Amino acid sequence: MNRTTAQDKWRSVAAATGPADRAAAEAGVRLAYRTAGLAEPDRVLWADSPVEAVALLARLPDPGRPVRDEVRTRPWAEERRRLHDALGPAAWAAHWQSTGAVLWDLTRALADRIRAGVTEAVEAAEEGDEGPDDVRLVLLDAVLGQHDAAWLAAFDGQGERLAGLAAVAENAGWWWPYENAVVVCERPVELHRDEAGRLDRGDGPALAYPDGFALHAWRGMTVPAEFLAGLAGLTPERIRQEENAELRRVMLEYYGYDRYLAASGAVHEHQDETGVLWRIGLPDDEDVVMVEVVNSTPEPDGSHRTYWLRVPPTTRTARQGVAWTFGLRPDAYAPLVQT
Repeated sequence: MNRTTAQDKWRSVAAATGPADRAAAEAGVRLAYRTAGLAEPDRVLWADSPVEAVALLARLPDPGRPVRDEVRTRPWAEERRRLHDALGPAAWAAHWQSTGAVLWDLTRALADRIRAGVTEAVEAAEEGDEGPDDVRLVLLDAVLGQHDAAWLAAFDGQGERLAGLAAVAENAGWWWPYENAVVVCERPVELHRDEAGRLDRGDGPALAYPDGFALHAWRGMTVPAEFLAGLAGLTPERIRQEENAELRRVMLEYYGYDRYLAASGAVHEHQDETGVLWRIGLPDDEDVVMVEVVNSTPEPDGSHRTYWLRVPPTTRTARQGVAWTFGLRPDAYAPLVQT
């Protein structure tokens, strides 16, 4: 399989949703154990999400010691060393850049978000004796299945040593290998991403599993589910009341900057190289004054984020407002690089 075909294949695996092929995944698990020189596990159990898997492992009698190192870490390290030696440092680097590196940032970011979401879900439930630290340790025992796509793309077609791991990844989600038992997780039922590959959805979970465990995000930023539910009823007043700058930015993106300014009766008061100063008069209250600034560092999709900085009502220029956010006088604010 050529590099482009392998990359496309594993990109699809990483983004796959829907029911696992349990028979094929279990066959892959057993092959991975045999390849590692281990006896096949006595039991293969299934969970509908990583949260359920962690809970199941906490209740599981005598699963034995974790064998992730034997099943995943050592075979990968040996295959990487073999391929690196065969290709040479320069060719290996080029091979990685054209295969796994393309998927690495996407799969790593998603796996990190899932780990954080599982830890938060367990902490919020406050069930059982396991705390966040215990959960983090259990999560370290996981093989990431479909979210190991980056490494599997780099090793695709390189031999049979990783065939079992590849079979599980193609047919299921995360899995936990122990000496006597294995817990395998279903894949997500929903996955929504923007053009840059970030989790993104404004009207529901961006990632959801069969048992209801879900992650909510807007253009890659984690947001509470109840926050998204309130976006449809946004008003300029609600946006002004939001104290969290990142959430306020999401509100403005959803509501529309032009619409917000028009609905608020904002006055375009000043503009310079630092941004645009807007003033919104409120009856029986002090003016709302905001500086519109554009982040000079582009997003992964090439776009530039617009931010709104709330500044004191005495502000008269955009530079004065931006300088105030840094605790500086206007004449002292002269960044070499604007970010």
